[in-house]
Amino acid sequence: MSDKAAENSHAAGEPTCACHGAETGLKKEMLTLGVGILVYLGALGLKLPFWGELSLFLLSYFIIAGDIVWQAVKNISRGQVFDENFLLTLATAGAFAIKEFPEAVAVMLFFKVGELFEKLALKRSRGSIRALMEIRPDYANLKIDGETRKVDPNGVNIGELIIIKPGEKVPLDGIVLEGSSLVDTSALTGEAVPRTIKQKDEILSGMINKSGLLTVQVTKKFSESTVSKILELVEHASQKKAPTEKFITKFAKYYTPAIVLAALALAIVPVILYHVPGFTAMFAHEETFSEWIYRALIFLVISCPCALVISVPLGFFGGIGAASRKGILIKGSNFLEALNNLHTVVWDKTGTLTKGNFRVTEISPQNSFSREEILGAAAKAESHSSHPIALSIREAFPGEIDENAIEKYEEISGYGVKAKVEGRCVAVGNDKLLHREKVEHDVCAIEGTVVHVIIDRRYAGYLMIADEIKEDSRTAIDKLRKMGVKKQIMLTGDGEEVAKRVSSQLGLDEYYAELLPQQKVAKIEELLSKKGNRREIIAFVGDGINDAPVLMRADIGIAMGALGSDAAIEAADTVLMSDEPSRLPAAVAVAGKTRSIVWQNISFALGVKGIILTIGALGMATMWQAVFADVGVALIAILNSTRILNS
Repeated sequence: MSDKAAENSHAAGEPTCACHGAETGLKKEMLTLGVGILVYLGALGLKLPFWGELSLFLLSYFIIAGDIVWQAVKNISRGQVFDENFLLTLATAGAFAIKEFPEAVAVMLFFKVGELFEKLALKRSRGSIRALMEIRPDYANLKIDGETRKVDPNGVNIGELIIIKPGEKVPLDGIVLEGSSLVDTSALTGEAVPRTIKQKDEILSGMINKSGLLTVQVTKKFSESTVSKILELVEHASQKKAPTEKFITKFAKYYTPAIVLAALALAIVPVILYHVPGFTAMFAHEETFSEWIYRALIFLVISCPCALVISVPLGFFGGIGAASRKGILIKGSNFLEALNNLHTVVWDKTGTLTKGNFRVTEISPQNSFSREEILGAAAKAESHSSHPIALSIREAFPGEIDENAIEKYEEISGYGVKAKVEGRCVAVGNDKLLHREKVEHDVCAIEGTVVHVIIDRRYAGYLMIADEIKEDSRTAIDKLRKMGVKKQIMLTGDGEEVAKRVSSQLGLDEYYAELLPQQKVAKIEELLSKKGNRREIIAFVGDGINDAPVLMRADIGIAMGALGSDAAIEAADTVLMSDEPSRLPAAVAVAGKTRSIVWQNISFALGVKGIILTIGALGMATMWQAVFADVGVALIAILNSTRILNS
């Protein structure tokens, strides 16, 4: 490609700068609030005539809370009357009407201070999410005709070469052609220990090159790369509300108009009753309209549902952020809350509970075939398969594989593969393949993972394949049981003997072996149909590549070790970005702490408001106590929500 063509094809440029709009807006808000406070203090301290005093209080009021009043007016014009903006505007306007100027401004001042703390708390909660968002690359070093040029990653095409220097973010997924290096994967997996990347290894966008110079051939466009998929997942996570959030939203919708009507009744009914014969004796003195208006205004300020409508979503947002720091991506707060109700966890075996690093440990020829003959036939027949077992067979074969000598390749899901290899018909797979092909054999019950080989419709022998259980699989299963998970089941396509051995070593409750992909889905559906309680959650944990249908069918689909797997990110509700089963108990722990803090906030807010609403209606609360019941409770609930980040 010529330089001119390259310029037309790629948007070159310097790294884009991060936007500081949010920080600038926060500083501007603090400055405005500071000016409003100075004017308010002047109104309190200066001895002015009535109109001068009113003017200063009004000026400070609109400097501090003009945006709230304007928002209330806009919402009313749209038919959205009952919200916290309306409640605050109504309460403070009433306070001005009965000449309680300092209290009117104080309500808005404390609300704005509380709102400011809320934004600071939200900023802290977003910190872990923002750290994850910073993995988005700013540029790619495109190699063209021996020269390197900085370009926008969106403009790089599949097959082109990029250079990644030490200290740079990996901008696109690809294969390393030259060089070796240590890469930091912590933003993707939560793992602090760098990985070694060498020639022919896959490298993923979002990693950070730590040491060597790498030449990488791009395998995915930026929009389809790992970093883009993860960022899209995180950006949309907060859109899926948990049942608790939905309840609070619905509660506020009906609660606010009910409170306004109650305040109206509190202002009018006692004054009317005082003048009705038979009711006068109920009152200690003549009830003035001004006195009950004041009580009603206090009632309105106290009853504002800000603490609930702010702190509950903030709590779930913090939980998602805390999980992301551990390499656990949860697609919505509904799934975060559902993790608290895990009843049954269904595990895939290969690559989930076991390492999936297979190797050939034994070659057993039959019917006059040689070891070399069956290994060569199996390796060549498996040359197009990406299954871990196929890779282990190819690695065990010492020679080169000529792919031109392989014809009519066919992958039979749940059985194995068939191909024409150098003119001979070869089939490689499990015991079910032997029965499907109606090949005579006298070897069935062999303990371990076995791959049978058929050559020209004759049984040629079998290969023994070993797979290791992951170090933390048993720990994860035991922790989940202690956390209240009632049943843990393993589903696998492997033989009965292998499944029985793994299940026994891990202490699982049940296992089902020799399952085809559609049979795994059927087994999940059977478990779902037997649920005694709708709140009982059944989760499936799989590698996300072959198990996408099962991940989508379960109550919660959890993709395990899904780094770089599009199928996992698309199909799963929760993605554990490392290969450690112990990340699932960590996710459940974050969910538990999130739920605990959210319900602490709900109980605290309703409890305090209930007490002060009662004493306010009885005339025993001042506007300052009302401010604490609203802003103080909201602030405490918000600060409590930020504790989730320490999970």
